[in-house]
Amino acid sequence: MKSLKLIGLAFGVSIALSSAAFAQDVTVAVAGPMTGGESAFGRQMKNGAEMAVADINAAGGVNGKKLALSVEDDACDPKQARSIAEKIAGAKIPFVAGHYCSSSSIPASEAYADGNVLQITPASTNPKFTDAGLWNVARVCGRDDQQGLVAAQYIAKNYKGKNIAILNDKTTYGKGLADETKKALNKAGITEKMYESYNKGDKDFNAIVSRLKRDNIDLVYVGGYHQESGLILRQMRDQGLKTILMAGDALADKEYASITGPAGEGTLFTFGPDPRNKPTAKKIVEAFKAKNIDPEGYTLYTYAAMQVWSQAAKKAGTTDAKKVMAAIKAGKWDTVIGPIEYDAKGDIKQLDYVVYKWDAKGGYAEIKGNGT
Repeated sequence: MKSLKLIGLAFGVSIALSSAAFAQDVTVAVAGPMTGGESAFGRQMKNGAEMAVADINAAGGVNGKKLALSVEDDACDPKQARSIAEKIAGAKIPFVAGHYCSSSSIPASEAYADGNVLQITPASTNPKFTDAGLWNVARVCGRDDQQGLVAAQYIAKNYKGKNIAILNDKTTYGKGLADETKKALNKAGITEKMYESYNKGDKDFNAIVSRLKRDNIDLVYVGGYHQESGLILRQMRDQGLKTILMAGDALADKEYASITGPAGEGTLFTFGPDPRNKPTAKKIVEAFKAKNIDPEGYTLYTYAAMQVWSQAAKKAGTTDAKKVMAAIKAGKWDTVIGPIEYDAKGDIKQLDYVVYKWDAKGGYAEIKGNGT
């Protein structure tokens, strides 16, 4: 009987200790479109965050504590993103890697600022995210005024004297990127022949395609996401148009090719230098591939966001968001996508956009020497 009591006591102590250890964990979050039209990018973010947390924990955690990951779904909906941000702030989670859509990141950032949560977006490129001047925001990706300029330079060099059209989906990301590209094109002396909007979620683009056909458009620049871009491309080909489609970083997922099929060959888009090809990413890429995951798009950017925060928290000796942000802006961080330094607003100093082209096999590669 006594031995049973001792066993029970030992078991109770074991549970208490494990509960205490669990209570010591620091919860961090990743927030993005885990469902909805942009869920392919939500999966990228989730994959990157999960691998980063596992690797950080395997290396001893942060300031003697292990990390636990909370995965939050905003479906790229601004109201849902704000609600998630309030939930994360209410739970006193000190850091979130998120969101994907700029239309989610921007309203969420205000709730995070009020709730003392540090936010690093792996993917939101609208300048307003950091230009608003909030203390708690940063990104590991570039800005639309950077990639819009690169797109415009490519178009100006390779389509001079041709008919150009610009479309946008009215979202914070899509319209912002289209406007930055238009601004840079106009500054280069090129005036688009057509500027038109559509609604995110539209399926029928035949009216727009008919206008492209009527105006003999050689290249159409789309400020929008991969699903609508893929449908526009398909419907152009259905009407016999050979018009080249160019867009931004929202085309950096193989789901675009699953929408277009071989017809997607020749599609152009801007994105940062592919981090999968960097020496700093070699071991991590191999680890992802061992799990049958291609760390494309924003997978490694999310991993890098987790690295920046964890390294800065270690340097600051705390997870307090304001102290960690001060460390982030004062330091230089070694990440899977290369070394990162920040300006006062939370933008990185060293990202250059390049132009990529989709092939008929559903892959894409950087166009070397594109003169941008």
